[in-house]
Amino acid sequence: VIKWRRVCLKWLWVLATPGRYYPEILVLELGVDRPSDMHYLLSFIRPTVGVVTNISSSHLEFFHDLDNIAKEKGELIEALPADGLAVLNADDTRVRAMAKRSNAPVQTFGLLEQAEVQGSDVIFSYKDGVPQGLSFKLNDEGRVVPLRLPHIVAPHLLYAVLAAVAVGIYFKVNLVEAASMLQEFRSPLGRMQLIAGIKRSTIIDDTYNSSPVSALAALETLEAIVAKRKVAMLGDMLELGIDSEAGHRQVANRAFEANAAVVIAVGDRMGRAVKDAARHYMGVQAFYFDDPELAGKFLRTTMKDGDLVLVKGSQGMRLEKAVEEVMSESDRADEFLCRQTPEWRKKAYVKP
Repeated sequence: VIKWRRVCLKWLWVLATPGRYYPEILVLELGVDRPSDMHYLLSFIRPTVGVVTNISSSHLEFFHDLDNIAKEKGELIEALPADGLAVLNADDTRVRAMAKRSNAPVQTFGLLEQAEVQGSDVIFSYKDGVPQGLSFKLNDEGRVVPLRLPHIVAPHLLYAVLAAVAVGIYFKVNLVEAASMLQEFRSPLGRMQLIAGIKRSTIIDDTYNSSPVSALAALETLEAIVAKRKVAMLGDMLELGIDSEAGHRQVANRAFEANAAVVIAVGDRMGRAVKDAARHYMGVQAFYFDDPELAGKFLRTTMKDGDLVLVKGSQGMRLEKAVEEVMSESDRADEFLCRQTPEWRKKAYVKP
């Protein structure tokens, strides 16, 4: 309570002295996890530019289907002024359809040819066999700028980069200048972060949260990267509602198809899905745990030199605890892992 009071007092002071402290451009994330959240947020926020990146099943428990999620997020686009800008993912059909709801001009982004701000020719970079980010071509109205992202390893994170470029164009940021600045782009902790592991392994830490869409994207990255041996540790995906069983089954099957030599499930939901999928795939070792720390300790004993390990699960699965067991510098967990505040560190894992 005391901390929240400090935050409120700080921003009341900022609002009281806008000329001195208030930013020229304020970037806000309007998170919605149940119906009417966007309506509430827009009751006191008046955005000029609105960005919708994708429609996924993260909160199906409360929205019941993807169309309802799209309807909710589309309220942001409807609220934009005529002199603003709607920035929409052209590769997502539900997002692309929001253009009809916009009073503002629309700028699309994506990896397919239909996008106005497009990324193409994506390739991975390596040094001594270890992934070192990726490169791609940035295309906008006939202009092509090569761009290397040394801190980004997941192609699906390029959507955030392309959306940023589209917003930058609206605010008159030069394309070459934008490309130069984006070379320092890093994803937030727990979102497809590359971390050095024990035994000269590489960990893809994607433990912040999980849904079928993001888990499938992470597994595509695991499959695409060249490595001696691949391991997938997957935790339960929560808040999926009636689609939970189908979503876990889809992700489990994809894990076995992604050239993983070992698949480790953490949690009952993923455990059942992995056990069922294992019956149809030969030559892949499958294991189940109901505790993230135990899973991490097991992984520590089974890792081999040069392994590439993907770790992903919903926030409630606390799989950052497993990553801490196998990272080469566990004493620096607070620098590299999500949920490392004293409050989070004190919270014991509670099986959902």
